[in-house]
Amino acid sequence: MRQMTSGLRKAASLAGRYLSSGKPHHAQWLVTRKCNYRCAGCNVWKEQDEQELSATEIKKGLNILKNMGIVELTISGGDPLLRADIAEILDYASERFLTTVYDNGSMATKKIDALRKVDFVAISIDSLDENTNDAIKAVPGALKTAMHTVDVLQKEGIRVAVTPTISQKNLYEIMDITNYFMERKIPMWFCLYSYDTSVDSKQLFRIGKANDEFIITDKDAMIKLCNQLIEAMKKNPNILMTKKLLQTLRSLYEPNAERIWKCQALNQFLVVDHIGRISGCHNHNFSGSIFDLPKQWNSNEFKTLRKTYQDCTQCNYLCYIAYSLYGSPKSTLALAKDQWKNIRLILK
Repeated sequence: MRQMTSGLRKAASLAGRYLSSGKPHHAQWLVTRKCNYRCAGCNVWKEQDEQELSATEIKKGLNILKNMGIVELTISGGDPLLRADIAEILDYASERFLTTVYDNGSMATKKIDALRKVDFVAISIDSLDENTNDAIKAVPGALKTAMHTVDVLQKEGIRVAVTPTISQKNLYEIMDITNYFMERKIPMWFCLYSYDTSVDSKQLFRIGKANDEFIITDKDAMIKLCNQLIEAMKKNPNILMTKKLLQTLRSLYEPNAERIWKCQALNQFLVVDHIGRISGCHNHNFSGSIFDLPKQWNSNEFKTLRKTYQDCTQCNYLCYIAYSLYGSPKSTLALAKDQWKNIRLILK
């Protein structure tokens, strides 16, 4: 009964924040810059940092995010589960936000008790072929470990999702991966291989690195994949994407491709790094500290930055696109209608 009451209280709090206007609803907090994998399309493992905020400092920052209106919180890194105090952080976050935790598949079974209250644990699996997946992760046995992790989390009643990163390396098997996990009632959402092209040394942090094997060159196949996922969504609620997002992704690969959205960074969403610096997105210089966010939010500096972000065309990160597409009250209602299936999954 106590757990149910707590859940209803959280749901009411989230609903109130989500219906508020003029406030950000999404935040990504990279609570560590440490990682134990060496993924071929990633740079984090080459640029690790021992510095990170304490759990007490992070909880103070989480209170600020809640008061600012944040509803959805993504906790990532590096691999956040490498932190010794991650249980304390996740317990606090899960009481206040719709919380998703990212793991490369190596740590979740070791930290399973820390994950019991979160809303989703996202496990990265990029291929069902052991050689392909393990080459991408640059860790022998990565696929077996991740598949075991998914099985354990599902059996333990922890909501687990699989998050392939779509690239030329695995483009032709994304539907096979999707069908495999949908048959097992495992939710799916997707990342898109990207890497930062900015030469600005002051950007918050860098994500990804150029790798010709990963850059999508078969645009027709990418368009076909988007259409297949849109059709699959009609039959299966476990694809946690929206039709609008997939249509926008498809438009990037169509003839005369153009960006059909304006970035809503520092308006609808923001990012926080491992030492508490904030920015609308990681591509730009940090804009202050999480602890100064309330007094900065309506400042002239932030108003200027929002215009800079809206005019920016540097990236095609799916999370940023998704948050940008659902920035107005009208689009928020459309998202609520489209994502009712996700809510039902959580209520289960």
